[in-house]
Amino acid sequence: MNIRHLTFRLLQVYVTVVRCGSISEAARQLHLTQPTVSQQLKRLSEAVGSPLLEHHTQGLTMTATGQALYHASRDVLGRFDDFADQLSDLQQGSRGRFSIALVNTAQYVLPRLLGPFSQAFPDVDVTVHIGNRRQVLARFERQEDDLYVFSHPPALAHAVAARFMRNPLVAIAAADHPLAQHSAITMEQLLKERLLLREPGSATRMLLESWLQEHGLTMQKTLQMASNEAIRVGVAARMGVAVLSEHVLPNEHPELTILPVAGLPIESHWQVIVRNDRRLPQSAQRFLQYTHTHLEQWIEARFVCNELADLLTAYPTFPLRG
Repeated sequence: MNIRHLTFRLLQVYVTVVRCGSISEAARQLHLTQPTVSQQLKRLSEAVGSPLLEHHTQGLTMTATGQALYHASRDVLGRFDDFADQLSDLQQGSRGRFSIALVNTAQYVLPRLLGPFSQAFPDVDVTVHIGNRRQVLARFERQEDDLYVFSHPPALAHAVAARFMRNPLVAIAAADHPLAQHSAITMEQLLKERLLLREPGSATRMLLESWLQEHGLTMQKTLQMASNEAIRVGVAARMGVAVLSEHVLPNEHPELTILPVAGLPIESHWQVIVRNDRRLPQSAQRFLQYTHTHLEQWIEARFVCNELADLLTAYPTFPLRG
């Protein structure tokens, strides 16, 4: 491999192609023509001395060499982004950028953290990506973000997690549902009703299925719905009952009631996940430190579970500081 032929622009083009999954979309984002992007990929492959991408009917996939180059490119480009942020800090004060990806349900809690942080550090650019569990896991594998938020963290290599907030799963029904009149309900009674569920693989559904399995119970009548909002509306309309994160419910929800089901709530926690095989931008470090220091001011006391200090000291390769 001739290192002298590798340029930042070639690495940027390659990373963009991998992230987009297609040359045409990468060209659009980079404001280049498709032939130009293809030519630069060819130059990069020749410089490395090995094919980087393979074309399949389902799209582009990386070769083993391509994966190694992708990780190295992300690391190199990330380090220079970090260097640019440090220069900006020195020259213009507290500035920077970082990206955070979170599963759908976390969108109900993250604004409580990002809002105060953005007010305290208005020159820090924060990009937020929201998706289902599968989509956020894919972003983690592609190293597309700096921080990730899950309620059921993945058992992945290079993943380090810290809990910061309780995420209890509660049973809900319409306020005028017959079960709403009971002072105590068994899970067996609840399971006789139609359960409104998210898609297979969602963290809430996984936790519920695991809890039922541990107690020797199975779901009977179910209806899959596309979002927490759809489930909430469906429950209010008497389509069925549901087990959802308490955080999904608005502060005032007169059309819904939390059912007193024995054994509930199911205990879960929101967790921040970072990769320990790449540098974390100083702006992301600042967010973690600021959240750790002020979490009790932003979150209702019964939900706080602040273990971010463990995350802030988990890295032998670089310091996390505020």
